[in-house]
Amino acid sequence: MLAFPAVFRSFVPCGILFAGFLAGSGCQSESPPPASPASNTSPGNSSKSSNSGDPSRKRPEAKPLQTLVRFRNAAAAAQVDFTYRDGQEAGHFSILESLGGGAAQVDFDLDGLNDIYFPGGGQFTPDFRPAPHPAALFQNRGELTFRNLTDLARLSIPRSYNHGVATGDFDADGFPDLLITGYGGLTLFHNRGDGTYDEVPPSTSGLDDTLWSSSAGWADFNGDGALDLFVAHYVDWSPQNDPQCPGPTPNEPREVCSPRRFKGLPDFLYFSNGDGTFRNVSVENGLRQPGSDDDGQDKSLGVVIADLDLDGDPDVYVGNDTVPNFLYLNDHGQLTEIGLKSGTALSERGTPDGSMGVDIADFNLDGRPDIWVANYERESIALYRQEKRPAKPGDVFFTHVSQMVGITNVGGLFVGWGTAFFDFDRDGDEDAIVSNGHVIRFPSNSEIEQLPLLLENLEGKRFQNVAPISGEYLAAKHRGRGLAVGDLNGDGRVDVIVSNVNDPVAVLVNESTDTNHWIGLKLVGRTSSRDAVGAWVRLTTPHGSQVHLLKGGSSYASTSDRTLHFGLKDAPQAESVEIHWPSGIVQTLEALRADQVITVVEPSAS
Repeated sequence: MLAFPAVFRSFVPCGILFAGFLAGSGCQSESPPPASPASNTSPGNSSKSSNSGDPSRKRPEAKPLQTLVRFRNAAAAAQVDFTYRDGQEAGHFSILESLGGGAAQVDFDLDGLNDIYFPGGGQFTPDFRPAPHPAALFQNRGELTFRNLTDLARLSIPRSYNHGVATGDFDADGFPDLLITGYGGLTLFHNRGDGTYDEVPPSTSGLDDTLWSSSAGWADFNGDGALDLFVAHYVDWSPQNDPQCPGPTPNEPREVCSPRRFKGLPDFLYFSNGDGTFRNVSVENGLRQPGSDDDGQDKSLGVVIADLDLDGDPDVYVGNDTVPNFLYLNDHGQLTEIGLKSGTALSERGTPDGSMGVDIADFNLDGRPDIWVANYERESIALYRQEKRPAKPGDVFFTHVSQMVGITNVGGLFVGWGTAFFDFDRDGDEDAIVSNGHVIRFPSNSEIEQLPLLLENLEGKRFQNVAPISGEYLAAKHRGRGLAVGDLNGDGRVDVIVSNVNDPVAVLVNESTDTNHWIGLKLVGRTSSRDAVGAWVRLTTPHGSQVHLLKGGSSYASTSDRTLHFGLKDAPQAESVEIHWPSGIVQTLEALRADQVITVVEPSAS
């Protein structure tokens, strides 16, 4: 992230696209010119306001960073031993190796404990064909102990060089299924409910996608009660389309190519037929199709699905690499792309970012969901604040507020991937985490291994990075990629799992010392799809109201636990909980005792 010098900070009205984009920021080695030292100043400070010219005045001393937040990497103690592999030992250094993998927290056996799944990546055959590397499922046995259940669960090796995992109960039998993305096609594993899975072949499921997929998300887009699927695709790389990109010196002859060397691939939307099979409705239901005039501007990496405009339909936000991001508003299954119009497609400079991880949350507690995007180095994490809804139905408008809320203060040396909002200190506002790591071999601006970011939300007004004082793992550098959040040990504090490239995964247990109360809600749809993606909840305590959304996708190539966790501060109960189901049913619960997880089943329509 980067607080750009004033010369780069000219105002661009949201939703207006320059006739020619600047060639800057992307998820690879082609970067804009170096930032000036002024980029590290705080918002509002400049050389004119500096005290350096007046010896009689002294700058106020910075307050020491303080937080109650602590995370401990318990992967080794919990026996979660796994590493994502990218195949770099073959010496090809292709763009395929740069994406890394995701992670999932999902209770696959319905015992009340979140289990863990990690895609495994891949390798190359001697004739330069991508091949899968095994993934891993770890069963939660309680008290932060796990066992590798991959073989016993009959989770065979995914059919492709694999990146992402999207969990969803596509056949509504109560047991969460797994969809694995990657190069060479999708892999769908059906949960049999007895601790094992069966692979559903594409010829049976209709998920005949053979493009290079990165992330995916489940949601019922057309309101028929069955889960549909959104699949994000990256670029048209292949072993036959593998250009040789030069390294910085003769001794370093090959670099990973930029995505600008490739054309983008179209994203896909699959509707459920209601019988466990799917049909591709991408064109007729509004997904943008790359054309010759834009050189294929669909280079998608991150997907998050939620009811962004709170109208009862799940919407889709897509993070694209080096090209404008997409925002699809949904109207009963018909999607309309309004990224430029809404102000969510570009950076605050009016240029595309290299976007990877994405999430949606109401960071400032105004009742309107906002959009969060982790971007490439020398770009800011983008926080798009949703403004008051315009009078015209179907419109939403956002303002890029990263500098305003202090996000740019962390600097511009990060390549952000997995990311999530969650209230890690249970104080009633949602904080954020970002996993960082470079994608090229010889970066000139920053290192390959990078520090994570842990951004504490200060009452919806500012964010501060407390990672350096929040635990050993967060204070160290990694080749981070996907991450997922959820409460692994049932103590009411939300934990994090992280996938790294060619390094062991992390299990970050939240051991924060706050004494705040909390409440968790598990939503089970009846008229709505069982997963109820697109539902949203307004919870009220004496401290005010919070809005949380039930999401599909999110982060990068990952799936977090769908339990909605609310921090209550010192409130011993939630005064009221208003649940807006995707079916249109509104359910109100009162006086819910704190410090428990409550399963709420959607009532029948009256």
